[in-house]
Amino acid sequence: MIELGKYNLLGVNVSAVDYEAAVGKIVDAAENRRALGVSALAVHGVMTGAMDDTHRHRLNQLELIVPDGQPVRWALNLLYGTALPDRVYGPNLMLKTCAAAAQRGLGIFLFGGRQELLNDLQSKLLEKIPDLKILGTMPSRFRTITPEEKSEIIQAIAASGAAITMVGLGCPRQEVWAYEFKDELRMPVLAVGAAFNFHAGRLPQAPPWMQRLGLEWFYRLTKEPTRLWQRYLLLNPYYLTLLFLQWSKLKTFDPASTTPPERETLYG
Repeated sequence: MIELGKYNLLGVNVSAVDYEAAVGKIVDAAENRRALGVSALAVHGVMTGAMDDTHRHRLNQLELIVPDGQPVRWALNLLYGTALPDRVYGPNLMLKTCAAAAQRGLGIFLFGGRQELLNDLQSKLLEKIPDLKILGTMPSRFRTITPEEKSEIIQAIAASGAAITMVGLGCPRQEVWAYEFKDELRMPVLAVGAAFNFHAGRLPQAPPWMQRLGLEWFYRLTKEPTRLWQRYLLLNPYYLTLLFLQWSKLKTFDPASTTPPERETLYG
């Protein structure tokens, strides 16, 4: 098990952990009814925090940010000598957490996407992990919600008896959701993004060799060029530029230099 603590990457505190440590933290929090905000960040996710003081504040209030992308793992190894042998890929973390939850008898709740997606996701997860207790699902409203609607969502998840909530709203909305809901839910909230579509069979995953080489972004770009071209063709070079500045000590990135949000965003 690898658990080396948090490290500053462009001002975002990323945990140098492996799957075993990450799942262990999630299960422990679930069993003890403790709030735990979890996100798996690739380059795009890190850059949402690097470029936005308010969102960086939210990210740094999450208890566990794992290195989802190979370039994020490589950066931790380069800057801090963590020698992480593998990334902690969000879709795999989701499955490993579901398997551990099934073994411990912990129920999960699925939030986000459309109901048709959630139906497919539930069916596919139960095919892979028959003992998994999926105690509730709720689709996104695809808009901002009212405080009253937030309370209704919290009550519905609490009433389900679930011990872990998994959220698929896309980055950065799902990280905002985890930040705003985790303390009142008093359970682990996992922001897993595209994992919902992958595991529901709606989106293909990159071949393993492309994932190992850090080329998943290119595979996804070929599948959704219109939606993703700005994310990858603009942000990836900017990430490398900022990483060079941090490595060379030409620029410092202070995780404490953030701006707390004045009010809740309330995506739902």
